[in-house]
Amino acid sequence: MSKALIIGAGGVAGVVIHKCCQNSEVFEEICIASRTLSKCDVYKAQVEAKGYKTKVSTAQVDADNTEEVISLIERFKPDIVINVALPYQDLTIMDACLATKVDYLDTANYEPKDIPKFEYKWQWAYKERFEKAGITAILGCGFDPGVTQVFSAYALKHYFDEIHTIDILDANAGDHGYPFATNFNPEINIREITANGSYFEGGRFHETEPLEIKRVYDFPEIGPKDMYLLHHEEMESLAVNIPGVKRIRFFMTFSERYITHLRVLENVGMTSIEPIDFEGHKIIPLQFLKAVLPDPASLGPRTKGKTNIGCIYTGVKDGKKVRYYVYNVCDHEECYREVGSQAISYTTGVPAMIGAKMVLEGKWKKPGVYNVEEMNPDPFMDELNRCGLPWKECFDPKMVE
Repeated sequence: MSKALIIGAGGVAGVVIHKCCQNSEVFEEICIASRTLSKCDVYKAQVEAKGYKTKVSTAQVDADNTEEVISLIERFKPDIVINVALPYQDLTIMDACLATKVDYLDTANYEPKDIPKFEYKWQWAYKERFEKAGITAILGCGFDPGVTQVFSAYALKHYFDEIHTIDILDANAGDHGYPFATNFNPEINIREITANGSYFEGGRFHETEPLEIKRVYDFPEIGPKDMYLLHHEEMESLAVNIPGVKRIRFFMTFSERYITHLRVLENVGMTSIEPIDFEGHKIIPLQFLKAVLPDPASLGPRTKGKTNIGCIYTGVKDGKKVRYYVYNVCDHEECYREVGSQAISYTTGVPAMIGAKMVLEGKWKKPGVYNVEEMNPDPFMDELNRCGLPWKECFDPKMVE
């Protein structure tokens, strides 16, 4: 029996909260903490109405303030902190975990507020300090990053002697009915998409213009979709932790309507993170845009359709060439019926709970800072099937050009 402190109260946090309560044999008690206490109280009421055995409390905390997080940890005394706040807050929360010697898990790598730069170097720099403190930090344990790396470790362990190429494909065929909305935090989502793309090949990363490279792929259970090459953080860790890999690419699907809206917003300066003067106040256009767009947590009851996220691998086994595709298909409406969220939040929140469960059960408990592909994938893969994200395999997939 363990206690978990969940920092954040957005759509992903809601899924983590529900899933922890569904696994009360591990999560005996949880505390939901956020800057906005009322959001925490709403989730507390939701899970308590379902009669789960997990004891639930709430707290107000500014996750930008390490001392506040330390104070909360000292009061609640959790066994693990599950960080589903903003990526800007990863380091302050890791600092608090170091000060209190509590295990840590997040779903996205740290990025500075003023630079749309996604790198693990800031968090990897904590490795020795976490080792000395005897505590574990699990980085990027959502779906992508997260499950896509578990898939990679599983593929290497069971089907390959060497993996040569990895294509990570993230498709969302959901329809929420809005002309334009983002399925997770608008600020993070738009920063990610408007940044330069990249891919790993020949031992180094190659940069591309934003949305420069487009492909069409026929996804199982979804059909043909436009997808664009992006930079994504798991490529950085996979390039380090999958020995001998020659190429890694990440593609995400976007509709023509979405791209058109995004380009218009970018052209008029609404996606900028540079402060401007407005009626005597400094505002950041992207943060203002976030305020007027629909809250991703509100999309659940409106969204229909499915997601398909997975990885295609090529390599060799016993001297023979091998192709392998492993993926999950998730239904937006089924997610909403279960936990009140759309599939994007669901596919991120479920793996975060599973990763925390792995640490609390000792299966992923090892002092230091780790990406998920460095851990044993097998128990995690079993939990995906049990907890609502079943995976499928194909040994003759269509390849991406």
